[in-house]
This record gives sequence, structure tokens and C-alpha cells, in this order.
Amino acid sequence: MSSTEPQWSQADRAKAAAKLMAGWVALLWLLEVIDVTTGHALDDFGIVPRRASELVDVVPAAFVHFGFAHVASNSVPLLVLGFLAALGGLRRFAAICALITVADGLGVWLVSPAHTNTAGASGLVFGLFGFLVATGIVERRPLGILVGLLVAAIWGGSILLGLSPAQTHISWQGHLIGLAAGVAAAFLFRRRTATP
Repeated sequence: MSSTEPQWSQADRAKAAAKLMAGWVALLWLLEVIDVTTGHALDDFGIVPRRASELVDVVPAAFVHFGFAHVASNSVPLLVLGFLAALGGLRRFAAICALITVADGLGVWLVSPAHTNTAGASGLVFGLFGFLVATGIVERRPLGILVGLLVAAIWGGSILLGLSPAQTHISWQGHLIGLAAGVAAAFLFRRRTATP
């Protein structure tokens, strides 16, 4: 870290991470309120696969949901997993989220079934899960491994269920791509252990 960067305490990092994720989740709910009050006009920002015009929706699709139940199902895991990932630094977290969101959106555009419309933060949720589970192992940090084990214990069952092709009402493809992007992010954005 260069001497020009501010040194944040763990308490400062935690406060910033909590504010960021609370704001993020609040934004998702606000957008769904707008969507409902405009007759679901925002649903058009979902991704319809293999149409060139839909490529502009790769990022916006991660912020749009199909109803309040859809937002609710993503809110708690996004809040918690995002908070844990953001503790490693907000700029790093922004890069991780950007990678997962773009990779997941492009993957959905490429491989989702024809005539479907995919939106929601679940691809990012699966990506953050993959990142947190993998990053402790990749970085060989005991605390990171412990966090990964706890995350896997709490959300592992839901993640496995969300990857099942039998779940026809969800985009298991988007979940799988998001998960893979999160694991890739653990390698790409790993912190190096300082050597004496």
C-alpha cells in the first residue's frame, strides 16, 4: 500500500462496508417500487439472450427484480456476503463486483434459453459466495478460511439448490456462471502475503 492511501481501521472498514451494502439493498428495493408503480417498466432491463441490443442490459439486469419476493430472496445474502467481501477494501470490492456482474451478465446472454428474460442480484450473490469460500484458501489466510467455512455452512445448501437445472423458475445458468466468476475473482484479486 502506498503512503498516500488512507489507513483505515477495521472499525472504519466495517462501517463503510455496512453503509455501502445497506445503501445497495435499499436501492434494489427502491427500484422494485419504481418498477411496480410503472407497470413493470424496468423489467425490460433484464437480459434476453443472444440479441445484440440486449448487451446494454448486462449490468442493469443485476439491479432489477421481478417482484418484491424476488428482491427479498436476494436481500439478506447480498447484504451479508457483500459486507464480508467489502471488509477487504471498497476499491477491491468494487472490482470484484464488476467482474462478477459483467461475467455473469455476458454468460446469461450467451447460454440462457431462448425467449427468456433474466434479471436480479442472484448471480452476484452466487459470485460473492464463491469468492468468500475460495479466497481464504487462495490467500492461505486462516481467518479467510474460517469465514469461507461459515459461509458455506450457512448458505451451501441454498447454493446447491440454486444450481439445479430442475429449478425451472430460476436461472441456474446465471447462478453457475456467477459462482464461477466469484471463484475466478478470488484468484484475480488475491492479496499477497507480505514477505520479510
